[in-house]
Amino acid sequence: MTGTPTHCPYCALQCGMTLDAAGAGAVRVTPRDDVPANRGGLCQKGWTAAEVLTVPDRLTTPLMRSGREAPLEPCTWDEALDRVAAEAARLRALHGPDAVAVFGGGGLTNEKAYQLGKFARLALGTSQIDYNGRFCMSSAAAASARAFGMDRGLPGPVTDLAASGAVLLAGGNPAETMPPFMRHLAEMRDGGGALIVVDPRRTATARQADLHLQPVPGTDVALANGLLHLALAEGLADEDYIAARTTGFEAVRTVVNAYWPDRVERITGVPVPALREAVRLLARAGRAHVLTARGAEQHARGTDMVGAFINLALALGLPGREGSGYGCLTGQGNGQGGREHGQKADQLPGYRKIDDPAARAHVAAVWGVDPADLPGPGRSAYELLSALGTGGGPKALLLFGSNPVVSAPRAARVEERLGALDLLVVADFVPSETARRADVVLPSAQWAEESGTMTNLEGRVLRRRRAVPPPAGVRTDLEIMGALAERLKAPGEWSTDPETVFGELRRASAGGVADYAGISYARVEAEGGVFWPCPSPDHPGTPRPYLDGFATPDGRARFVPVEHHGPAEDVDEDHPVYLTTGRVLAQYQSGAQTRRVQALAEAAPGPFVEMHPDLAERLGIEDGADVRVESRRGAVTVRARLTDAIRSDTVFVPFHWAGEGRANLLTNPALDPVSRMPEFKVCAVRVGVSPF
Repeated sequence: MTGTPTHCPYCALQCGMTLDAAGAGAVRVTPRDDVPANRGGLCQKGWTAAEVLTVPDRLTTPLMRSGREAPLEPCTWDEALDRVAAEAARLRALHGPDAVAVFGGGGLTNEKAYQLGKFARLALGTSQIDYNGRFCMSSAAAASARAFGMDRGLPGPVTDLAASGAVLLAGGNPAETMPPFMRHLAEMRDGGGALIVVDPRRTATARQADLHLQPVPGTDVALANGLLHLALAEGLADEDYIAARTTGFEAVRTVVNAYWPDRVERITGVPVPALREAVRLLARAGRAHVLTARGAEQHARGTDMVGAFINLALALGLPGREGSGYGCLTGQGNGQGGREHGQKADQLPGYRKIDDPAARAHVAAVWGVDPADLPGPGRSAYELLSALGTGGGPKALLLFGSNPVVSAPRAARVEERLGALDLLVVADFVPSETARRADVVLPSAQWAEESGTMTNLEGRVLRRRRAVPPPAGVRTDLEIMGALAERLKAPGEWSTDPETVFGELRRASAGGVADYAGISYARVEAEGGVFWPCPSPDHPGTPRPYLDGFATPDGRARFVPVEHHGPAEDVDEDHPVYLTTGRVLAQYQSGAQTRRVQALAEAAPGPFVEMHPDLAERLGIEDGADVRVESRRGAVTVRARLTDAIRSDTVFVPFHWAGEGRANLLTNPALDPVSRMPEFKVCAVRVGVSPF
């Protein structure tokens, strides 16, 4: 193997790397310095990414169990695929097309995400499809679409941040989740810019900030409204911009009048002087960015929380100005592209709405079917998982690129529902906790074993190139979908060639919000990536989409008034402590990949509960003790880690592990009414020495 330029399989920064043969079947990773996102840098996960290709428990043959209590045993591909197709057909005949559901992932390539949505709606005829990206960026997507008419991660290339005068980052910890991103913020600070971090914990990112605002979990709307109140009171709002480029401001002004500084301090716990400093740093920066991440988004009011920060950015005149704006730090590797092309329950390719007659007609024409044959909207991710095996819910689930037994909220309920299915099919490359519960396991190719495209957090479409062949007996997800579509006698074309599928995606997305029509593999290779929207081959792409107007009917951004309501589940006498969850540096998502890499497992070997020494003293807990953390939904036992970097009314548990330390046994599935995002980031718990 000669060097193959490609991109990291983990986060949405999509750092560039080159893969080379290192002998004895091993692959060596070298960072690329021609990719602006990382410019020669990688984190520990990126440096060790190739080790996942050769983990000892790699799946290389289909597995099937003869009955619910029988073990998984090797079988042939024909046996596995025939059973899946036959069971799907049987259940559809008995219960209708929605008896079979599909669940995807934000790490799938654009081609696989597109084909999976098409497979669900044509081969199965089901409306029951959603994906784990619903658990990540959906609130930011909903708020951005509401304000700007379009959802696209950052407002410009990530390199714009280095020239910014100030960045406010709410609920993000890129120093641990995407470390190479920090070099852009460091360059900004070296040039005199200021970093403001909003987080209940003094994270590795907050420790590098010029100002750290440490609010009570679930109070971000009050915080952002309070910042906007101060901007107006101190004459820092850009009134000319508001008049020329926005609508709806007076309704927001009326709402934020009630968020005077002392009240906001009482709600959030953030001192008034810190609030004033934050507003002044942003308003006087010249160029500035307001960014949100999961900490501000994974709430039952996450759309409103993001909307409040967007209102602040609009009042300061940031969106639609070069080098400034609002943006979302997308999490999963293809979290941006994965939500654009049909995996979501309510969307068709190109970010089209599935209940829009014109959108249905366009996509149906590309697929060669009658628009009336396309199903309507289905259930969102948690609603879908929670309905599995119920009277009116799906009886079978086909799952690609996700591990909901670990990653979904109220995980015990999800595990119970998976067990109630007539058929669970999982396509994966390792035996994840969800795959181990499947009736049929289909071994799939990994990131370095197949080609395709990814869309990073900038909205830049990138090439992922095949560097090594998959092990004998392994198939790509496109091959799996094609074989099942053939058995189900699905209409349309079902190519297994990624470039051919991308060509169809281009036609299906043409004219949509996320228009890829002018993007080709050749252009991506020649230009180092192409920004969407790109409606034609001679279009240059759109690195900064709002400079000439927003994607709304009148070209103006929309202010939307939002009120503080607090978390869906507040603390009380029985559960007096807030729990928040998140990631650590050496692990990724559900840990199915990173827990199998020795260096990463040694760096972060297991779960823990982070708590303030004052809280630990009140509860009689010593550092390193086994601690029971219990919510209304479940309990975990983890080691105590004492630190003054967290609020004394809050504990933190990372969510990468299964077993007794599974954080999502505790989390609250209360859903945002707009985005259908569960409230991962705050719930009420009680904490004590294990056992109580």
